[in-house]
Amino acid sequence: QVQLVESGGGLVQPGGSLRLSCEVSGIANIDRHASSWHRQAPEKQGELVANIDSSTSGSTANYVDSVNGRFSINRDIAKNSMILLMKSLTTEDTAVYYCKLVRFDCGYAYWGQGTQVTVSS
Repeated sequence: QVQLVESGGGLVQPGGSLRLSCEVSGIANIDRHASSWHRQAPEKQGELVANIDSSTSGSTANYVDSVNGRFSINRDIAKNSMILLMKSLTTEDTAVYYCKLVRFDCGYAYWGQGTQVTVSS
């Protein structure tokens, strides 16, 4: 059974930083698959925040303009996890953040349950 479990969300002041982690079980070698982080804010459309290609495709990372230069997506191969480093957070970053993995062999997508990030003073 494949599971994606996010952690690291919480309450942070504007200008602060957080590190989100998404541990994947049931699929080994997550670098062979494409990974991404998405977010859903209240009364807003969900958006893709960052994605990273599979290692065979060069592990190229892409970001939505609003987070470019502030967020960084990566993988922790030893822990079979995907990471989202967030800095210089603003109230506009408040949302539930979801991780997603898409299998390279069949295209099937798996989602995590979400973790709340609240940026507030």
